[in-house]
Amino acid sequence: MFVHPQIKLKNILTFLKPVDEERLKHKLSNFFPNQNIVFTDSGRSAFQIAIKELELENSEMLIPAYICDIFLPILKYYNIKPIFLDIEPKTFNIQIPNIEKEITPKTKSILVCHTYGLPNDMDKISEIAKKYNLKIIEDCAHLHFGSLGRVRQLADRGNCAFFSFAKLFPAINGGMLASKNPAEIILPKYKSKLSNSIKFLRLFPFLANLSEKFRPGESTLANNKFFLPRKASKNSLKMLNWYLDNVEKQHEKRMGLAEYFQEKLQQLGFQISPGITYISALVPKNINRDELFYKLRKKNIFCSRIWYKPITLDQNKYPNSYEVAMRIINFPLQNWFTKKDIDKMVKCLIASSRLAGLRLVDPPT
Repeated sequence: MFVHPQIKLKNILTFLKPVDEERLKHKLSNFFPNQNIVFTDSGRSAFQIAIKELELENSEMLIPAYICDIFLPILKYYNIKPIFLDIEPKTFNIQIPNIEKEITPKTKSILVCHTYGLPNDMDKISEIAKKYNLKIIEDCAHLHFGSLGRVRQLADRGNCAFFSFAKLFPAINGGMLASKNPAEIILPKYKSKLSNSIKFLRLFPFLANLSEKFRPGESTLANNKFFLPRKASKNSLKMLNWYLDNVEKQHEKRMGLAEYFQEKLQQLGFQISPGITYISALVPKNINRDELFYKLRKKNIFCSRIWYKPITLDQNKYPNSYEVAMRIINFPLQNWFTKKDIDKMVKCLIASSRLAGLRLVDPPT
């Protein structure tokens, strides 16, 4: 069981069907009315385009202290100084009362991350942004399109919103920018990489274990490189088209499975979040997260520890971000799971904690 999105073999014909980019944009207009859509090779590329569109070079940007380290080389390239904000440990969202304290004359923007699909209070953030003339970029990499009401609000609050396809549905690359700027963006063609073959194997449950033997280790900040934006690959657009045709059905099923899984984890003492992109939780304080993580891998449950290395090491200034990085674990949730799959993972979770010399309390039956 893998945390990244996967697809059943019967849906492989999706990769063979042609897709028309303009018709796909028209389909997306139901979600983003009056927005300009740009397809990119990744969410980070869409973020770079947003920086250029909003003319944010040589400025300061407010960002969460709990965030992916891939943003740092991008900010460095555009000479943008990140101003970190601590987060709320229960929602992973930025602490809104602290925003105004960090604003300086050089602050031009704020990056609002809807981490694990949990929306921030955009009414309050928009009010502050308007007061200080700040541009808002929304990081929707974890936000499912099935949250229709939430997605449609993007057009009214933020200046730009970007998405990362590989986190939302079975794709090896791809991203998207939804922007109020109608300017035409011309990007170079997507350049395929050898690593994509490994990523492609990970999309299918029965091949994913094989891909793990060839997959490089978990990335670190030192390994992150800066790449200029490119177009999305045709395969990523095909998967987006398939995803949009099934989005409401998938979302409804995913919500039910997520609630069932989250209830089980809460009974075991995990601090859960109500997001549905990943089943994200903080391990109980008496549990060694990393030891549990590796014990689960031995049982073929491949979780993740998203942003487990803090982007800033100032534990005193950003205590919540630091604690979340130390305790976060993200469990698999596929659209084709059943409650039996979740029960199996819960049993493995209990057994793995005991092998680590610790004990989770069995949930009541």
